Amino acid sequence: MGMFTSGAKLYLSSRNRRVDNFRKNPIDLQKKVLKKLLLFSKKTSYGIKYSFNNLINYKDFSESVPIVNYEEFYPEIKKILSGEENVLWPEKIKWFAKSSGTTNDKSKFIPVSQTALNQGHYKAGIDMLSIYLSNYNSSNLFDGKSLVLGGSKQINPIGNAERLFTGDISAVLLKNLPFWARLFRTPSLDVAMMPEWENKLKKMALITSKQNITNISGVPTWTIVLIKEILKITKSQNILEVWPNLELFIHGAVSFKPYKDLFKEFIPSNKMRYLETYNASEGFIGIQDKKISKGLLLMLDYGIFYEFIPMKKYIKGILKAIPLRDVKLNINYALVISTNGGLWRYLIGDVIRFTTLSPFRIKIIGRTGSFLNAFGEELVVENTDSALLAACKKYNASIKDYTVSPIYIDANSGGHQWFIEFTKQPKNIQLFKEELDNKLKELNSDYEAKRTKNLVLGLPEIIHIQNNEFYAWLKQNNRLGGQYKVPRLSNDRKIANEILALL
Repeated sequence: MGMFTSGAKLYLSSRNRRVDNFRKNPIDLQKKVLKKLLLFSKKTSYGIKYSFNNLINYKDFSESVPIVNYEEFYPEIKKILSGEENVLWPEKIKWFAKSSGTTNDKSKFIPVSQTALNQGHYKAGIDMLSIYLSNYNSSNLFDGKSLVLGGSKQINPIGNAERLFTGDISAVLLKNLPFWARLFRTPSLDVAMMPEWENKLKKMALITSKQNITNISGVPTWTIVLIKEILKITKSQNILEVWPNLELFIHGAVSFKPYKDLFKEFIPSNKMRYLETYNASEGFIGIQDKKISKGLLLMLDYGIFYEFIPMKKYIKGILKAIPLRDVKLNINYALVISTNGGLWRYLIGDVIRFTTLSPFRIKIIGRTGSFLNAFGEELVVENTDSALLAACKKYNASIKDYTVSPIYIDANSGGHQWFIEFTKQPKNIQLFKEELDNKLKELNSDYEAKRTKNLVLGLPEIIHIQNNEFYAWLKQNNRLGGQYKVPRLSNDRKIANEILALL
């Protein structure tokens, strides 16, 4: 064991006590978080507007402050972008996490306070390492470098006073990274922050192929692209020939299920470990705390107050949320958060489900706008990921990416069109398609009902993406980079038609 790893373990072991605290006292802790948020923000213009000073408990809060999506909340954010201060949070906001989302082409600007960085994202980074080292005591993680696939930053000309800065959340985090964290990461910030993704990728490959990388953080799809580039320039068979001490891949943003087999091909080691996190532009929300994932531990003391809307109500337009104490297992919820970045009862756009209630662990199911319900089938990403994985296992296939859109025969009937980029194509696509269909029937009773006798839904159609059309689509829509991904499910034909035009 190296000197750095030994020292890190000694320091990080103390952090586990704080994590244990919100495992044991989640409800009381969330009450304290809400009280602190309201107290701190009572003199902001938003706090004055909704009388934060008079809100005594959750009931008062939920009855007085509206639940909002980005479009409804944007007038408040626009004030900050225009130079106004003390609007949502009583700190000078200089940074905004820029996100295009998955269902809307319009960019979103999420305010990021210094408190949110220090008490949320960076604290989560320490907790993540603490949890990992407690599960894997023999780790030599800090004896090498951490490779981070981040995004890019740019100066936003919007603003009447000082210039405001924007970038995807990974770029904002890298730019403001504490000095101690910079000691272990690679590549240098000038490379990591390059705005042009394709050139950045090549530079990252050249630099990191000569370093001792022990862990990688990034979205699976873009990590695969980087690994392929490194294997190409080093003429290696697998990445362990380049990085023999690689032991950990930290991932999030998309389900890892479809990529698991592909990563095993690139990293053929039983000692390789995978850690899932839930780090959004709006805040750091969850960390996998068990070796075998039982869901992500909901992080309750990062200055985020959580609420949940049952999806059955959300789909009907009923925006009535419940607090953490009232949640149940096996129900899909739209996630609502209030944060120390100045978001108030904000619909983050994610759908989650609780896997355990003691402690509170969650599973990301999909996006509120990313489900297929064109014919009443109510498919979510969890369904399509699981069905695709089952079909791949049965017919010895693997995929790089996919998206699904409806096909309309008439107003009441049609089917699903699957665009799939295989890294290993099944020998019999018809049998693969039938297995995919059968698995979806098993997983989703609404889908099964709509497939009865082909009256509403026909057998899925599969279009094989063979010439990097997904990459071309991302580039065409200015979505190249670490955090961007192809939307999985759509209720309209926009993405499907754009991809078909590239074939």
